Amino acid sequence: MATNVTPPERLGQTCLADGRRLGWAEWGPPSGTPVLLCSGSATSRWLGLPVDAITRLGVRLITVDRPGLGASSAADGWTLHDWALDIGEFARMRAVAGMVAIGFSVGAPFALACGAARVVTGISLVSATDELAHPALAPALEPEAAMLVKQAAAGASGAELLLSNAADADTLREAVAGPSHGTDQRVYADPAFDRNYRRALTDGFAQGGAGYARETVLALSRRPFDPSSIPVPVDLWYADQDTNPLHSPDLGKSLARRMPTARRFLVPNAGSALLWTHTETVLHSLLSRIAPQ
Repeated sequence: MATNVTPPERLGQTCLADGRRLGWAEWGPPSGTPVLLCSGSATSRWLGLPVDAITRLGVRLITVDRPGLGASSAADGWTLHDWALDIGEFARMRAVAGMVAIGFSVGAPFALACGAARVVTGISLVSATDELAHPALAPALEPEAAMLVKQAAAGASGAELLLSNAADADTLREAVAGPSHGTDQRVYADPAFDRNYRRALTDGFAQGGAGYARETVLALSRRPFDPSSIPVPVDLWYADQDTNPLHSPDLGKSLARRMPTARRFLVPNAGSALLWTHTETVLHSLLSRIAPQ
């Protein structure tokens, strides 16, 4: 399997009004439809999508490092709301209008936060980390996920300290890729994908583990917004062979019921690397929902 994942075509940093920096990367035509990729755990701006797919669909793919990852300034105690405000300021400063978002894995709540704040006009969640702290999901959580949710609820600072000391680029890659479905294994074994994924994780931990720890605690905590109130269209994409305990125990069924604007797709014989095995399908569906009527 050749993913055709390449290094960024454009790299930069944007200085926000408060002096913090946001590191970003882009692929595809600058005049294309802007798609913000909120990537997975500790993954910096260096990992994108297959360049042939985004080129065919006229997509301007944008990745932005979350606080404390890659080239983005650290920010103590930042929240999902803060992230949405940062992306809104980033879009205004770079004159990016009509942006939509993809949230992959742990990136899902960050994409939803942008939707709740009306910073983006449409969202696609792929292999998404559900609101695992929602009481309705508690009986279905696997022991590992239940333990992490409990730690996050007991105290963010303590949970962040534990997480910060427990992971680095190599251990996180092995945790993600090691137990994956066979289709996923072919993605992770692809030289182009592997090279860029390793670079993104190494860059993600360049400032230490605090940024990874903070985003993980946010993803494992209750959302500061009601998913049912998100005003933009949302696609939910899950694979029937997704075994990651930090995604969704019911593969998005209950999440779809709580989101009136959502439609759910379950892909057979696929794993959690769905965003790279079905890139064009995911993008085409998202773009079709925000096209002018």
